[in-house]
Amino acid sequence: MEPHNLTSVSEFLLLGLSDDPELQLLLFGLFLSMYLVTILGNLLIILAVTSDSHLHSPMYFFLSNLSLTDVSFTTTTIPKMLVNLQTHSKSITYAGCLSQVTFFSLFGCLESLLLTMMAYDRLVAICHPLHYLVIMNPLLCGLFVLVSFSISLLTSLLHYLVMSQLTFCPEVEIPHFFCDLSQLLNLACSDTSTNNILIYFIGTIFGGIPLSGILYSYTQIMSSILRISSLGGRYKAFSTCGSHLVVVCLFYGTGLGVYLSSAASSSPRKGAVASVMYTVVTPMLNPFIYSLRNKDIKSALWRIISRIA
Repeated sequence: MEPHNLTSVSEFLLLGLSDDPELQLLLFGLFLSMYLVTILGNLLIILAVTSDSHLHSPMYFFLSNLSLTDVSFTTTTIPKMLVNLQTHSKSITYAGCLSQVTFFSLFGCLESLLLTMMAYDRLVAICHPLHYLVIMNPLLCGLFVLVSFSISLLTSLLHYLVMSQLTFCPEVEIPHFFCDLSQLLNLACSDTSTNNILIYFIGTIFGGIPLSGILYSYTQIMSSILRISSLGGRYKAFSTCGSHLVVVCLFYGTGLGVYLSSAASSSPRKGAVASVMYTVVTPMLNPFIYSLRNKDIKSALWRIISRIA
């Protein structure tokens, strides 16, 4: 078939997770519930941090930004998926697909960088406790978030440029519930070798460097904890970064699991099912991980609930 430029393609078809009408109804209820829990949980974290003066510290400043990123991350993909399930439609416009690719890379990269900043915050808190408030001052924390957003914006613009250069044949069917750039590269009619190299390069730089920073931070943290003589002191020091470590393992573990499952499986639909973990499940669990293990967050939430009641 004669390829057409992407701008001439009016819409794509998102095949979703299943073609079974009965299962689609179940999926709609399940994902709607998960989305609402994600929104509510993360907004409560943001409300608790902003309204309670006891939580006006660098760690909770980064946590509130992470919660806002999680809300934005899931909102990029889930609402369109819910609309398609409810209307029994599979279509997504060119503008909608382009927006999903751009914002998905923006908030995905921002989450990775914020987790790196939070690891550095824990590094300073444990390894340099006497200088913590001097090093992690409000100006530096704000600069960290601003730089992270700028880098993420650059990454999303690069993804936008890559997609805008692709050419497609008519009736493009994407075996996913959102516009995944790697799937679009596989479906393009034109030569995508250069685009693939660019995408892998971007992924290596903006995914590998933050992960290396997190690993370095925890190497220094563990080294510092092991020098503490008392067992109680070790536990107290490690408990301050336990929630963050769980979130990091969940985010990168599920992302790596999706990549490995996609590489090992010949079915793109199975890769779409696996990607639910880091696009939906992880943002939903983050508020629970931080609130259940953190007395300050629980106390702030109880004060908010008591005022409402």
